[in-house]
Amino acid sequence: MKNELIYETDNFIVEAFSFPHISREEGGHLKITPKKYYEDRSELPPREAIEVMRLTMITGKAFKRAMNNRGIPVIRVNYHDMGNWAYKKNEKPYFHIHIYGRAENATIQAWPEAMQLPDRSTGFYDNFIPLNREDINEIRKQILIVEEEAKYRNSEWTTVLV
Repeated sequence: MKNELIYETDNFIVEAFSFPHISREEGGHLKITPKKYYEDRSELPPREAIEVMRLTMITGKAFKRAMNNRGIPVIRVNYHDMGNWAYKKNEKPYFHIHIYGRAENATIQAWPEAMQLPDRSTGFYDNFIPLNREDINEIRKQILIVEEEAKYRNSEWTTVLV
């Protein structure tokens, strides 16, 4: 199974994570990845740093709204930028951001506890369910709505560097 594209900007893509760290019914899991390689956020050019901050804010707000619309009581969104597991496979780490919905009724990744992120080989995630087609469509719809809110309009963000 492959990650599914939800949305993209000039420099980043938002995907539904196919092997989630949080199962759909407990809040779900998205991932934002740059189209170019960066080892970590310190390598981002200023415009791309602004773009990814705006995108994470829009995506997080839309994700929470969408999952609640889909009957999953997400009360918090967590943002993680990681890359440590690449070292286990002798790969180069790359900058990416995981976005996790945290549902108040979760039992495995229980709210308000910190998430558990054991190695994949433990089997911890084996029965976790990825977001479904309807979830993805609702997240996409909400992203389009949120990005038009005054605070998130591109014009509010592009003038920062002028």
